[in-house]
Amino acid sequence: MGPLRPNLAIAIGAAIMMASAAAQPPPQTTSSAQTTTEKSPFPPGPGREALFKVCNDCHGPESVLGQLKTRDEWSKTLDEMAANGAQGTDEEWNNILEYLDKHYSLIMVNTAPAKDLASKLDVPAETADAIVRIRTEKGKFKSIDELKQVPGLDAATLDARKDRLIF
Repeated sequence: MGPLRPNLAIAIGAAIMMASAAAQPPPQTTSSAQTTTEKSPFPPGPGREALFKVCNDCHGPESVLGQLKTRDEWSKTLDEMAANGAQGTDEEWNNILEYLDKHYSLIMVNTAPAKDLASKLDVPAETADAIVRIRTEKGKFKSIDELKQVPGLDAATLDARKDRLIF
């Protein structure tokens, strides 16, 4: 029975390693050259890499995915992170705030200035100006369907952000 123990140990070790490898998710790629099958939930843009760098030490950037906040709330969250020891340059913190505001902030359709609407809806300034002009002339928007009637505003753009729209 003595010679079987080393072989058994090797077999068990190999089985454990294979099971462990199978249980590990594939590594997340953060390259902007991702294929559509490995699309990141984090849109490319300024501040994205800083978010990965600064947030990775404690909790990872994924923690922002389930949260929608105002710009001020994101700013307070980043202040708390810095107070708790997160390390980043002033430029990184500013870039992270701009990134979070653009991609993970609530969109106050009836109160936001045109500049904010342009950034958060990712539309040209003229389209954002039209939103403000129409809500000023006709009153507040009540639904996404009303907002979709703004000339130059793409319905797919709104649908992609519908969970962030506040009327």
